[in-house]
Formats: sequence, C-alpha cells, structure tokens
Amino acid sequence: MTVISISLNEKLLSEIDDLNKELGFSGRSDVIRAACRTLIDENKQKKEISGHINAVLFIIHSQKVEDKVTEIKHDFEDIVNTQIHSHLKENNCLELFILEGDSSRIYEITRNFRNCGKMDYSKLVVF
Repeated sequence: MTVISISLNEKLLSEIDDLNKELGFSGRSDVIRAACRTLIDENKQKKEISGHINAVLFIIHSQKVEDKVTEIKHDFEDIVNTQIHSHLKENNCLELFILEGDSSRIYEITRNFRNCGKMDYSKLVVF
C-alpha cells in the first residue's frame, strides 16, 4: 500500500479521531480510506445522472467568506431558483440553494464551491 502525507487542521483531526472511536475503525488511515471511498462512490453516481435535473446544494462556510459565495452564485443565476441564508453558531453560515437546470451546470456550481477552498462543508442532493 502506498503511504501519503496530508495536512489537516486540528478540528478535522479531532473529528477523524472521534469517528475512529465511535465507528470502531482500526485507525485514522481506515477513517480516511472510508471517506475517500464514499466520495468516489458519490461522484460516480452523480456522473450517471444527466439532462435537466432538480437538486439542493447545502453549503456551510465562515461569515468571512460570504463575498466568495456571492461571487460564485452570480455566475449561476440561470440555475439558482432559491437561496436561503441562515446564520449558525460560531460565526458560520448555512446556504441552501434550490437548483434546476442542466446537470453539467449543477455539477459545475458544486465543484466551484467545493474546490474554492473556503467552504467548510458542501453536499449536493439530486432529484
């Protein structure tokens, strides 16, 4: 098995350790492998969906990066039907986007949020 090195902040490492204990993994590496498999499987399933779709995109981010959320959102006004913004504890925000349009555009907005490096969480649910 190939060994790789990754950098994690303390909060993420603590959450991995909690999962390790809670779910009975044999170590951090097993938790990370399971997470990778889940992400890969989720991505494969989404690739099979095409055409005109409806979806909901959940984003959690720090209030400090609201400008980045607005910047990305404006590039996708053609597929954003509704946006709900809610303040969470610890200066975080929840964005809920109800999307309708071509699957490629919906996957593109999801990738933009996920890959910008400023979102704490993102989840796309496709109907």
